[in-house]
Amino acid sequence: MSKHRSSSAEGPSQRQLRVGELIRRTLSDLLNRAEIHDPDLNRMSITVGEVRCSPDLKVATAYVMPLMGSVPVEDAIAALARNKAELRHRIGGTLTLKYTPDLRFRPDTTFDQLDETRRLFSDEKVRRDLARHDTEDDA
Repeated sequence: MSKHRSSSAEGPSQRQLRVGELIRRTLSDLLNRAEIHDPDLNRMSITVGEVRCSPDLKVATAYVMPLMGSVPVEDAIAALARNKAELRHRIGGTLTLKYTPDLRFRPDTTFDQLDETRRLFSDEKVRRDLARHDTEDDA
């Protein structure tokens, strides 16, 4: 077995997943406790859905969304980007990593994808096809 993995073909490593989850929890805690020195950011309720790390763990992309549409997602991302250095410093002080990853923020589209999936499953054609597939499996 090869020592070097191709991350694009096999997906993220266990270390990438573990570090991403640690960063997600730490970032969520920082935002919930409103410890950042930016009143605009502290007024926002932001959820961090996922953090994906690059294979070398030097870049962490956080997928964020304001809770219940309290503010536009672009405003939340702009506020997070303005405070990226302080967030990175606080994460570095909490985690024991050789390098604290550079933070990037993107909108979390998971909920939009769930809505689209629900819409597809509620479509009459899809329901009919699924029902037909279930009866074929029973036979």
